[in-house]
Amino acid sequence: MMWYRDTPFVLGGAPQAHLKVQGLSAGYGAFLVLRDLHLDVRPGLTVVLGPNGAGKTTLLKALNGLIRRQGVVTLDGQDLPEKTDRIVKAGVALVAEGRQLFPQMTVLENLELGGWLCPKAERARRLEQAFVDFPKLRDRAQQLAGTMSGGEQQMVAVARAMMSSPGLLMLYEPSLGLAPRMVDELLGIARRIADSGTTVLMVEQNVKKALAVADRGYVLERGALVASGPAKLLARSTVVREAYLGAATAPSTPVSPTAARATAAV
Repeated sequence: MMWYRDTPFVLGGAPQAHLKVQGLSAGYGAFLVLRDLHLDVRPGLTVVLGPNGAGKTTLLKALNGLIRRQGVVTLDGQDLPEKTDRIVKAGVALVAEGRQLFPQMTVLENLELGGWLCPKAERARRLEQAFVDFPKLRDRAQQLAGTMSGGEQQMVAVARAMMSSPGLLMLYEPSLGLAPRMVDELLGIARRIADSGTTVLMVEQNVKKALAVADRGYVLERGALVASGPAKLLARSTVVREAYLGAATAPSTPVSPTAARATAAV
């Protein structure tokens, strides 16, 4: 049985959310990990790729107010708040590294926390819709989250994030440490959430599968953007194929000036 229903999701916030990042710099103390980063996260599914240490974690932390950032970040033309609680109220939800569930609480309790800021009646409505969108969670509602498998916990984390009815959902490496079948299921869920009207920004290391479900992609290396463009074209670019797909002699498809420069330098 699938963990989700194979139809568009209903939970979601303001449709067609658009996140724009201009000149973003962020890091830890005096050490900058990201430098002058520009991203355009349009409606649909945008994936950010890159090796360990590229700055992917730092990017999501900066966008969610977990570390200080410099530059201009707007959501639907309005400045994105800097404090995490206000970012959530603005319609942004994050499925963080490690899922960050409460292991000694039940699935039901974890989901309820996802909609804690909304009125009780609305929270109950969203909870029922979450069980419709993720039918197997209804059967596991009283199970302690910490007793579930990694893939099951990731599903709870996604459902909990959707309980806040976000306009923008951020996912941190949803495939990390999961079996191939569960990877396909989770990436399929990300695609369906995007199709339902919630904009998705996903950080991922599984390059091939991520580009297969994404609309657009960015590649980070050492805190800088080295390639960007439509996902289908990005998958055929030399900078991606040589560095991540093991295709040293594959033909190149330029996808942006940034990607063209990176391709020439390889």
